Amino acid sequence: MTVSRFSLNISPMPSKKYHHGDLKNALINAGVEILAKEGIGGLSLRKVAQRAGVSHSAPYAHFPDKQSLIAAISTEGFNQLYAELDAVTSLYPYDPKKQLIEGSQAYVRFAMNNADTFKIMFSGVLEKEKEYPAFLEISHKTFERVVGIVQACQDAGILRASPSDMTAVTIWGQIHGVIALGMEGQISRTVLEHRSVQDIVAFAIEQLILS
Repeated sequence: MTVSRFSLNISPMPSKKYHHGDLKNALINAGVEILAKEGIGGLSLRKVAQRAGVSHSAPYAHFPDKQSLIAAISTEGFNQLYAELDAVTSLYPYDPKKQLIEGSQAYVRFAMNNADTFKIMFSGVLEKEKEYPAFLEISHKTFERVVGIVQACQDAGILRASPSDMTAVTIWGQIHGVIALGMEGQISRTVLEHRSVQDIVAFAIEQLILS
Protein backbone atom coordinates (compact mmCIF):
# COMPACT_ATOMS: atom_id res chain seq x y z
CA MET A 1 0.00 0.00 0.00
CA THR A 2 1.33 3.43 -0.92
CA VAL A 3 1.45 5.71 2.06
CA SER A 4 2.03 9.39 2.62
CA ARG A 5 3.43 11.40 5.45
CA PHE A 6 1.07 13.27 7.72
CA SER A 7 -0.66 15.80 5.48
CA LEU A 8 -0.37 18.58 8.04
CA ASN A 9 2.49 21.02 8.38
CA ILE A 10 3.77 20.25 11.87
CA SER A 11 7.01 21.67 13.19
CA PRO A 12 8.59 21.45 16.63
CA MET A 13 7.86 24.24 19.04
CA PRO A 14 10.53 26.95 18.78
CA SER A 15 13.18 26.94 21.45
CA LYS A 16 12.49 29.50 24.14
CA LYS A 17 15.37 30.99 26.07
CA TYR A 18 14.98 31.63 29.74
CA HIS A 19 13.32 34.84 30.81
CA HIS A 20 12.97 35.92 34.42
CA GLY A 21 10.11 34.10 36.08
CA ASP A 22 9.66 31.61 33.24
CA LEU A 23 12.46 29.10 33.86
CA LYS A 24 10.17 26.12 34.36
CA ASN A 25 8.36 26.62 31.05
CA ALA A 26 11.63 27.24 29.24
CA LEU A 27 12.97 23.93 30.56
CA ILE A 28 9.77 22.10 29.59
CA ASN A 29 9.93 23.49 26.04
CA ALA A 30 13.58 22.52 25.76
CA GLY A 31 12.79 19.02 27.01
CA VAL A 32 10.04 18.61 24.42
CA GLU A 33 12.42 19.52 21.61
CA ILE A 34 15.12 17.14 22.78
CA LEU A 35 12.74 14.23 23.30
CA ALA A 36 11.17 14.78 19.88
CA LYS A 37 14.53 14.80 18.09
CA GLU A 38 16.65 12.40 20.14
CA GLY A 39 14.21 10.30 22.13
CA ILE A 40 14.38 9.42 25.80
CA GLY A 41 17.98 8.26 25.46
CA GLY A 42 19.06 11.72 24.38
CA LEU A 43 17.38 13.57 27.23
CA SER A 44 19.39 14.89 30.13
CA LEU A 45 18.98 17.88 32.42
CA ARG A 46 22.36 19.13 31.23
CA LYS A 47 21.15 19.19 27.61
CA VAL A 48 17.90 20.81 28.67
CA ALA A 49 19.81 23.54 30.48
CA GLN A 50 22.02 24.12 27.46
CA ARG A 51 19.09 24.39 25.08
CA ALA A 52 17.24 26.75 27.43
CA GLY A 53 20.35 28.88 27.79
CA VAL A 54 20.80 28.53 31.55
CA SER A 55 23.45 27.08 33.85
CA HIS A 56 23.76 23.31 34.20
CA SER A 57 22.52 23.48 37.77
CA ALA A 58 19.46 25.63 37.02
CA PRO A 59 17.04 22.78 36.13
CA TYR A 60 17.44 21.18 39.55
CA ALA A 61 15.48 24.05 41.08
CA HIS A 62 12.39 22.51 39.44
CA PHE A 63 13.29 18.96 38.39
CA PRO A 64 15.41 16.55 40.47
CA ASP A 65 15.76 14.16 37.51
CA LYS A 66 14.68 13.69 33.91
CA GLN A 67 11.64 11.59 34.83
CA SER A 68 10.24 14.53 36.77
CA LEU A 69 10.77 16.69 33.68
CA ILE A 70 8.92 14.16 31.51
CA ALA A 71 6.11 14.18 34.07
CA ALA A 72 5.95 17.98 33.88
CA ILE A 73 5.83 17.90 30.06
CA SER A 74 3.02 15.34 30.12
CA THR A 75 1.14 17.20 32.84
CA GLU A 76 1.29 20.47 30.93
CA GLY A 77 0.12 18.68 27.79
CA PHE A 78 -2.93 17.27 29.56
CA ASN A 79 -3.65 20.68 31.08
CA GLN A 80 -3.77 22.15 27.58
CA LEU A 81 -5.87 19.30 26.23
CA TYR A 82 -8.34 19.56 29.10
CA ALA A 83 -8.65 23.31 28.49
CA GLU A 84 -9.48 22.62 24.83
CA LEU A 85 -12.21 20.12 25.76
CA ASP A 86 -13.53 22.38 28.51
CA ALA A 87 -13.83 25.25 26.03
CA VAL A 88 -15.92 23.07 23.74
CA THR A 89 -18.32 21.93 26.46
CA SER A 90 -18.66 25.52 27.67
CA LEU A 91 -19.46 26.69 24.13
CA TYR A 92 -22.18 24.05 23.67
CA PRO A 93 -23.49 23.43 27.21
CA TYR A 94 -26.86 22.04 26.05
CA ASP A 95 -25.76 20.29 22.86
CA PRO A 96 -23.98 16.99 23.62
CA LYS A 97 -23.80 16.08 19.93
CA LYS A 98 -21.85 19.27 19.21
CA GLN A 99 -19.64 18.56 22.22
CA LEU A 100 -18.78 15.16 20.79
CA ILE A 101 -18.13 16.38 17.26
CA GLU A 102 -16.27 19.56 18.18
CA GLY A 103 -14.46 17.87 21.06
CA SER A 104 -13.09 15.30 18.62
CA GLN A 105 -11.83 18.06 16.36
CA ALA A 106 -10.32 19.86 19.34
CA TYR A 107 -8.32 16.71 20.07
CA VAL A 108 -7.07 16.63 16.47
CA ARG A 109 -6.08 20.31 16.62
CA PHE A 110 -4.26 19.78 19.89
CA ALA A 111 -2.25 16.95 18.34
CA MET A 112 -1.50 19.03 15.23
CA ASN A 113 -0.42 22.12 17.14
CA ASN A 114 1.54 20.27 19.83
CA ALA A 115 2.85 17.25 17.95
CA ASP A 116 5.99 16.75 20.04
CA THR A 117 4.21 17.10 23.38
CA PHE A 118 1.40 14.87 22.11
CA LYS A 119 3.84 12.07 21.29
CA ILE A 120 5.51 12.33 24.69
CA MET A 121 2.19 12.28 26.57
CA PHE A 122 1.30 8.90 25.07
CA SER A 123 4.77 7.41 24.61
CA GLY A 124 4.91 5.40 27.82
CA VAL A 125 8.32 6.87 28.73
CA LEU A 126 7.00 8.20 32.03
CA GLU A 127 7.82 5.62 34.69
CA LYS A 128 6.18 5.25 38.09
CA GLU A 129 3.25 7.52 37.27
CA LYS A 130 1.93 7.28 40.82
CA GLU A 131 4.87 9.36 42.00
CA TYR A 132 3.50 12.35 40.08
CA PRO A 133 0.07 13.22 41.54
CA ALA A 134 -0.37 16.32 39.36
CA PHE A 135 -0.04 14.16 36.26
CA LEU A 136 -2.45 11.55 37.60
CA GLU A 137 -4.98 14.20 38.54
CA ILE A 138 -5.11 16.00 35.20
CA SER A 139 -4.98 12.84 33.07
CA HIS A 140 -7.85 11.36 35.08
CA LYS A 141 -9.75 14.66 34.92
CA THR A 142 -9.34 14.76 31.14
CA PHE A 143 -10.67 11.23 30.75
CA GLU A 144 -13.61 12.02 33.01
CA ARG A 145 -14.45 15.00 30.79
CA VAL A 146 -14.58 12.64 27.80
CA VAL A 147 -16.76 10.22 29.78
CA GLY A 148 -19.07 13.12 30.67
CA ILE A 149 -19.52 14.03 27.01
CA VAL A 150 -20.21 10.41 26.13
CA GLN A 151 -22.71 10.02 28.97
CA ALA A 152 -24.56 13.17 27.89
CA CYS A 153 -24.76 11.82 24.34
CA GLN A 154 -26.08 8.49 25.60
CA ASP A 155 -28.69 10.20 27.74
CA ALA A 156 -29.84 12.15 24.68
CA GLY A 157 -30.00 9.02 22.51
CA ILE A 158 -27.13 10.20 20.32
CA LEU A 159 -24.86 7.26 21.21
CA ARG A 160 -25.82 3.67 21.88
CA ALA A 161 -26.49 2.78 25.52
CA SER A 162 -23.46 1.02 27.01
CA PRO A 163 -20.97 1.55 29.86
CA SER A 164 -19.93 5.17 29.32
CA ASP A 165 -16.32 4.61 30.35
CA MET A 166 -15.87 1.77 27.86
CA THR A 167 -17.48 3.82 25.12
CA ALA A 168 -15.22 6.77 25.97
CA VAL A 169 -12.12 4.59 25.71
CA THR A 170 -13.33 3.22 22.36
CA ILE A 171 -14.02 6.66 20.89
CA TRP A 172 -10.77 8.11 22.24
CA GLY A 173 -8.92 5.12 20.79
CA GLN A 174 -10.44 5.63 17.35
CA ILE A 175 -9.54 9.31 17.24
CA HIS A 176 -6.06 8.75 18.64
CA GLY A 177 -5.46 5.88 16.24
CA VAL A 178 -6.28 7.96 13.18
CA ILE A 179 -3.97 10.73 14.37
CA ALA A 180 -1.17 8.27 15.10
CA LEU A 181 -1.53 6.68 11.66
CA GLY A 182 -1.31 10.10 10.09
CA MET A 183 1.75 11.08 12.08
CA GLU A 184 3.51 7.85 11.13
CA GLY A 185 2.66 8.20 7.45
CA GLN A 186 0.47 5.10 7.47
CA ILE A 187 -2.61 6.54 5.79
CA SER A 188 -2.92 5.81 2.08
CA ARG A 189 -1.95 8.68 -0.19
CA THR A 190 -5.06 8.04 -2.25
CA VAL A 191 -7.15 8.86 0.84
CA LEU A 192 -5.12 11.92 1.85
CA GLU A 193 -5.39 13.35 -1.66
CA HIS A 194 -9.08 13.93 -0.99
CA ARG A 195 -9.48 13.85 2.79
CA SER A 196 -7.65 15.35 5.75
CA VAL A 197 -7.08 13.70 9.12
CA GLN A 198 -9.83 15.96 10.46
CA ASP A 199 -12.19 14.61 7.80
CA ILE A 200 -11.38 11.02 8.70
CA VAL A 201 -12.01 11.67 12.40
CA ALA A 202 -15.29 13.43 11.60
CA PHE A 203 -16.34 10.42 9.50
CA ALA A 204 -15.48 8.00 12.34
CA ILE A 205 -17.60 9.99 14.81
CA GLU A 206 -20.45 10.23 12.31
CA GLN A 207 -20.60 6.42 12.13
CA LEU A 208 -21.21 6.24 15.88
CA ILE A 209 -23.96 8.83 16.07
CA LEU A 210 -27.49 7.38 16.11
CA SER A 211 -29.37 10.61 15.46
